Amino acid sequence: MDPLTTGALGLALMFALILVRVPIGIAMGMAGFIGYAILGGVKPSLSILVSEPAGIIANYEFAVIPLFLLMGSFATAGGLSAEIYRLAHAFVGHRRGGLAIATMGGCALFGAVCGSS
Repeated sequence: MDPLTTGALGLALMFALILVRVPIGIAMGMAGFIGYAILGGVKPSLSILVSEPAGIIANYEFAVIPLFLLMGSFATAGGLSAEIYRLAHAFVGHRRGGLAIATMGGCALFGAVCGSS
């Protein structure tokens, strides 16, 4: 089958699965798996289905995501998030649009504390 036709059918399949309330990630995965199975064969698509998750988990950029979430949970449980917002609100809360500016400042400070840029 032509790759362009396969892509169009995969897109239609993905949207059809989303319409019947299948989670988006699963719908995308199923459409990609079926499309690759049509173009490259079932055996290579099963091989990729098995090897890719391990490769993604072993990647450093994805491995630190749980640590960022854990740091955010610790900061919230310790009250650091509220204190950061109070600090930002004290500096800019009295100005016009101060709530929005304080929220953005709090997000920037929280990102600096957690290590995300």
